[in-house]
Amino acid sequence: MKYMKLGSKPDVFQNDGNNTRFVATELATDIIITVGEVKFFLHKFPLLSKSARLQKIVATTTNDETNDEVDVSDIPGGPAAFEICAKFCYGMVVTLNAYNVVAARCAAEYLEMHETIEKGNLIYKIDVFLSSSIFRTWKDSIIVLHTTKNLMPWAEELKIVSHCVDSIANKASIDPSEVEWSYTYNRKKLASENGLDQHWNGVRKQASVPPDWWVEDICELEMDIYKRVISAVKTKGHTSGSVLGEALKAYAFRKIPGLLDGSVSYSSVDVARHRNILETIVWLMPGGSGSVSCGFLLKLLKAACLFDAGENCRTELVKRVGQQLENASVKDLLIPAETQEEGSTVYDVDMVVGIIEEFMAQQARGGNGEIAEVTDPGLGFDPNGVKVLAVATLIDGYLAEIAKDLNLPLLKFVGLAEMISTGLRPVHDGLYRAIDMYLKEHPGLSKSEKKRLCGLMDCKRLSPEACMHAVQNERLPLRVVVQVLFFEQLRVSGASGNGPDIPAGVRSLLPRENGNSYGSSRSAATTYTEDDLNGAPVADLNSFRSMRVVNKSGGSERSSGSSDMNNGTGTRNIPEEKKGSKGILMPKKILSKIWSGKVHSGENSSSDTSESPGSINPEETKSTPSRITRHSVS
Repeated sequence: MKYMKLGSKPDVFQNDGNNTRFVATELATDIIITVGEVKFFLHKFPLLSKSARLQKIVATTTNDETNDEVDVSDIPGGPAAFEICAKFCYGMVVTLNAYNVVAARCAAEYLEMHETIEKGNLIYKIDVFLSSSIFRTWKDSIIVLHTTKNLMPWAEELKIVSHCVDSIANKASIDPSEVEWSYTYNRKKLASENGLDQHWNGVRKQASVPPDWWVEDICELEMDIYKRVISAVKTKGHTSGSVLGEALKAYAFRKIPGLLDGSVSYSSVDVARHRNILETIVWLMPGGSGSVSCGFLLKLLKAACLFDAGENCRTELVKRVGQQLENASVKDLLIPAETQEEGSTVYDVDMVVGIIEEFMAQQARGGNGEIAEVTDPGLGFDPNGVKVLAVATLIDGYLAEIAKDLNLPLLKFVGLAEMISTGLRPVHDGLYRAIDMYLKEHPGLSKSEKKRLCGLMDCKRLSPEACMHAVQNERLPLRVVVQVLFFEQLRVSGASGNGPDIPAGVRSLLPRENGNSYGSSRSAATTYTEDDLNGAPVADLNSFRSMRVVNKSGGSERSSGSSDMNNGTGTRNIPEEKKGSKGILMPKKILSKIWSGKVHSGENSSSDTSESPGSINPEETKSTPSRITRHSVS
């Protein structure tokens, strides 16, 4: 730290302990200067010889036998600053440094200690010290800037603030290789600096200066001053957006408690200050995607909702998150709802919907208005395809989490899932997991609601492991189970070169292709409802839940019971020996037996259309119950 000593006489200022300061000398004092609650018993001659203001005040004071009393309680810097000026007038030793120089300069300006009164006056000496030392030193400039907080508007009018801001911005903008002064940097060190690098040869080299070396040193500044520093750095144009983003991130974590670990709490005392900090940080963010991490943006968005930040602030955050949504995590998207009343959802789903809308709009603008379908995750994607695939996986994971909310309406769940179309999900395992979780947590769904929910999923896009789980999942409608069995059989048959032999009744439960039932003309088969299938013998229906699985070695196993797709670890509860299976063999005899009793007995029931789950209309009417008595099949 730089400092400057003024004067040569010993310091003979004394304090009697009752807010009284005096000079220990044989000469009687003849003037009393009052600064707040402190009284200074001094002599007129040394003071008036250097202060034009005191000359004017004393000249207008009525002379009498008592000492003149002058009140300068409005002097910037208070008693401490006035004492520095008084000691200078007496020629006593006084030391100026970064902590007291601004107060002394403002007090000297107040007392009008200019060169016109006496050559080499205090204002001149302080200005030389500031320009030659303080403004050229990194940490001193920051300290001086910090001390201006209680000296406004004097420090502003004297251009001390602007000089400090410009000095800091200039140093922050230079090439890091030219940094030769000390700075604070508590970030994680490189492995080679800690001696942990496997290729480190034991010779410790001088560590290079990181590009964000300066961000922690300015975190102690007040928001208004910090805003001016960052704006000045941006104006210089020599600092990358990523470094500016790191600076804003460090400041936010320092000034908003709990933001780093996501435990921000609402405090009526600090909410206005925290809101101002948050809105200013968002305003200062550099342009361009990637300058600020998506995780940090979502932390700010959560805090913005908590502190009731302005609409412009939230809109900007949503826009920026949408630009890099593919980098977010499910945990980041779990934004608590603003109102936690009884019956309200736990998370703010509408906010996430807005983020996805922004993402899809940006992808459409970047791809000439269209988003290409993702067909094979193993192929080389264009950048937009990779982003969309990542977001689709992210949304499926988010759906699985919010599905646990008992107050989450079905329409809101479905609406969010449909924002990512079927073609943008090459594999529907994640969507199936979310649907299964919603069915598990909402057991009171009606038949039509289950149909609407399962209609989100395309059975053709389930992996063999997910198919094994689905056929044993008693929460799924039986229509969905049949479709899963069929498409898995179709996959296995296609691999062997043999087409599947499909019972006529089963065709009615399969999805349509070009308006017709799979593998038949529009009038090729009599259609049956799921109610008809539910009328089949229990033993036959249970056979659906216990399918024969063919493994790679040609052997077979019998799987029983219903495993849980949504276990605590979020992984499928599938035995290791089954994970490598080629598929599930279609139990044609079982399906034929179920339908044979109905067809031969002349039973003919009305049904809802046998469309695929992915094209179910939420408004379509429920199927008409069969009026024909069902016969049991022995």
